[in-house]
Amino acid sequence: MKFLRDALDKVKPHFEKGGKWEKFYYVYEAHDTLLFAPNHTTNASGVQIRDAIDMKRLMMTVIISLIPCLLFGIYNVGLQHYMAIGQPDAPFLDMMWIGAVQVIPIVAVAYIAGLGTEFTFATIRRHPINEGFLVTGMLIPLVMPPDIPLWQVALATIFAVIIAKEAFGGTGMNILNVALTARAFLYFAYPGQISGDVWTYIGEGNQAVAGFSGATPLSIGAETLINGNNVEQALSSFNYGGVAEGLYSVENLFLGFYPGSIGATSVLMCLIGAFILIVTGVGSWKIIVSVFAGAYGMGWLFNLIGANPFMEMDPFYHLIIGGLAFGAVYMATDPVSAAQTETGKWIYGLMIGILTVLIRVLNPAYPEGIMLAILFMNVFAPLIDHYVVIANKKRRLSRATV
Repeated sequence: MKFLRDALDKVKPHFEKGGKWEKFYYVYEAHDTLLFAPNHTTNASGVQIRDAIDMKRLMMTVIISLIPCLLFGIYNVGLQHYMAIGQPDAPFLDMMWIGAVQVIPIVAVAYIAGLGTEFTFATIRRHPINEGFLVTGMLIPLVMPPDIPLWQVALATIFAVIIAKEAFGGTGMNILNVALTARAFLYFAYPGQISGDVWTYIGEGNQAVAGFSGATPLSIGAETLINGNNVEQALSSFNYGGVAEGLYSVENLFLGFYPGSIGATSVLMCLIGAFILIVTGVGSWKIIVSVFAGAYGMGWLFNLIGANPFMEMDPFYHLIIGGLAFGAVYMATDPVSAAQTETGKWIYGLMIGILTVLIRVLNPAYPEGIMLAILFMNVFAPLIDHYVVIANKKRRLSRATV
């Protein structure tokens, strides 16, 4: 590490004022502060509290919490590939290799496109490079299907960074979650690659396996609005021509061994990530719990109404199908676009859970409701906080004595 520190110190004068690479100073600073703790100090006067956790370290904590989802996603891509070609007992390392070949390029493209955009804006505007994309660059691939074209990943990432982030002033100023904005862009611009039946299985020679591109759990639920079948029976009996028996059993839905977005299928991996975020104080447990509570409560209310088979589905299924767990843990808890007040966090999370189930059940054109629900509540988060603060002021004034 000393060698790296010496190398950075050696080239630093070239990036400082008057150096030949002066305009790229903030690109240098971003790499320096990512690798080493900044040597900036506060004013010597007054009481100061020192904390080893700066913004980059906080973002790294989130990335660590995402590792279980990433590794599971890589394995699951390989597993689904071998199931598609009739070899579900293939060696574990072979599955990981196939998954890595498919997933790692998506991660690389997201980071290259996003950081390239951020570096360009930082150079032009002469401002420090924000740390937020360290997490966003990992989140974007995890909410994509594994067969998404790489050029679409790059296009969506650039769009999200410019429109959802830089247009508002950069990290800390954005209203919308950047990763979800990237997914929403693809959802509406290229729905064939990302919506509904999201996974096309690739066989030898990059050819799709015949008859092995099919429904996700949410699209099966939406189909019951047309065919009138019982959702739970349709899920438990679903298989791809006998290749994947029990693909959508309760156990499989919880563990995540089924087609879907790369990192969003496993509720178990999301809960492990949630534990890391909550223990480290990075993520809000109130938002996570309230999202699950809102979804379950809305599902239970639909059970009482029972106007169609999707409404009659056990509300527990809403918690384990689709990306609700991933959205609740990693997207809804975004400290920038979420509600900031403690009471507001409960309201914000409950509304996300309620809206997710509403969209799923009442609008089958959007089988995954968590994305639109979070983006919608991102817009209303400041309003929620405003009225929570106003209500708190009124309560305090009512207790005040002259």
